[in-house]
Amino acid sequence: MYQVIARKYRPAIFSELVSQEHVRTTLENAITQRRIAHGYILCGQRGTGKTTVARIMARCLNCVNGPTPNPCGVCASCLEVTAGNSVDVIEIDAASNRGINEMRELRENVRYRPARDRYKVFIVDEAHQITNDAFNALLKTLEEPPEWVVFILCTTEVHKIPATIASRCQQFSFRSVDFGELVARMQWICDQEGITTDEETLAVLAQAGEGSVRDSLSALDQAIACCGTTLHAAELRGLLGMFSLDSLQMVSQALQEADSRKMLEVVQELDRNGLNLQHFCRELARYFRNLLVAKITGKETKLIGAPAAEQVRMRETASGFSEEDLTRYLQLTLDVFKDLQYSLQPRLHLEIGLLKLVHVGKLLPIEQALAGLTGAGVKATPPAPRPIAAAPPPPAYQPPPPPSPPPARTGPSPFAADSLRKAAAPAAVSAPAAASLSEGDLKSKLYSALVALNMPFTADALEHSQVTEEGDRLTFVTPKAYSLSMTEADMGKAVQHALGKSMRVKITFGQPVLSDTPAAPKAKAPVGDEEVSQRALSHPEVQKFQELFPDAQVRAVRNLKE
Repeated sequence: MYQVIARKYRPAIFSELVSQEHVRTTLENAITQRRIAHGYILCGQRGTGKTTVARIMARCLNCVNGPTPNPCGVCASCLEVTAGNSVDVIEIDAASNRGINEMRELRENVRYRPARDRYKVFIVDEAHQITNDAFNALLKTLEEPPEWVVFILCTTEVHKIPATIASRCQQFSFRSVDFGELVARMQWICDQEGITTDEETLAVLAQAGEGSVRDSLSALDQAIACCGTTLHAAELRGLLGMFSLDSLQMVSQALQEADSRKMLEVVQELDRNGLNLQHFCRELARYFRNLLVAKITGKETKLIGAPAAEQVRMRETASGFSEEDLTRYLQLTLDVFKDLQYSLQPRLHLEIGLLKLVHVGKLLPIEQALAGLTGAGVKATPPAPRPIAAAPPPPAYQPPPPPSPPPARTGPSPFAADSLRKAAAPAAVSAPAAASLSEGDLKSKLYSALVALNMPFTADALEHSQVTEEGDRLTFVTPKAYSLSMTEADMGKAVQHALGKSMRVKITFGQPVLSDTPAAPKAKAPVGDEEVSQRALSHPEVQKFQELFPDAQVRAVRNLKE
């Protein structure tokens, strides 16, 4: 019966183990020095050799020449462990044996000595799925087991193991397998199987595994079943749903040219060929990540899971972007990938995401905009064009400037200025008292009444209003900005309080005419403040700022040394 490659070429001794040198060295030294613990936790990514190491450990402990780091592989114990039918090596699938009853049965089994071998080894796979009650039932046994028992817990989610269990075991974290070592391992297996392949094809298989030996070997088995004894990279990409570097570089070229139409054509081609848009977005995120790493390192590195020829092309492409651009592209692509997982219209989301990438490249860096404030010219320097750009991108949209606020009043209010003017006039020139009050006196009395009635907002609205007295009616013309503060009821109360009689009040909102009210005299600044203000306004940076923002006004100058 056919046996899959992942099982056929499963390591049987520590020297055949791919990567994981830290685990191999520690366990070999522990066996050699006879410092064998009663509990181990092997954790890490799937397909990196956790269960394989547990079986190798069982062979090393129960070999007739053992305990030894190099089991013979021919004795009855070694053969039975390899075949999976050893009486004294019990493998438990915690995914289906996770309850308290199974753990009680295991605890009863621990009490009995091995039937033949030196140690009774319990290998618990997917240990994180054991319930808390079952772990508690196993706690005392795991802490002080008999001298002939060794527990090996294998898990991909070590954070789910209770701290009381983890503190009683030695923990080993398995790393993802290096790209070069994985390619070398598959090349050796292909030589053993008589498979013709090349470096690019093996790189595709290694990328499909994402650091997992078992996943890569499963992809190799699938490729052999599809393509026979001669493997080609293009066929494997179509089989595994992966994308070539050329298809991904179409996106980077569209970004360099700021071509939105080409982005839409990329999505149309993907949809026409029936390719998975979510897989494309995932590969695009990995591509931008590799470009960012290539930009940062600037040379061949193990941080990129790709052969040397592809890394050279990535460095050439990355030279046309900045680190900030690539970081933004990567973040936006990850956001689009997250949205595609729940999207009912994946093509629409992918199109919007790719168009966002184009528009992000047109943004002007804030450092460059601020540099224009201290440069020779008034306008900011436009961003440098892309190396392969056909035309510079259109300027970014600039919103209209907000309306400038009204100038702050530096002198007294209009009716206060009117009072000052009348007080300064000679008595002989003053007009005879009229039957009705002047506008200034009327506003002054109403203002005082509003302040006394605790209506400051209405008083402020009155200050900017025009008042006309016509018999027993007062007409107020108020700017629309004060429409919420000016009501006829409030003004009726103020009239009653100020004049001692009731009058009809009419309020209209519009532009008041205050031509008869003299302009408030400007307050004369102290000599020291005037000198500080002139010195501040004559500073070249302040003058340049006023040139950039012509509507800006300097309202006050403060000496920071005081």
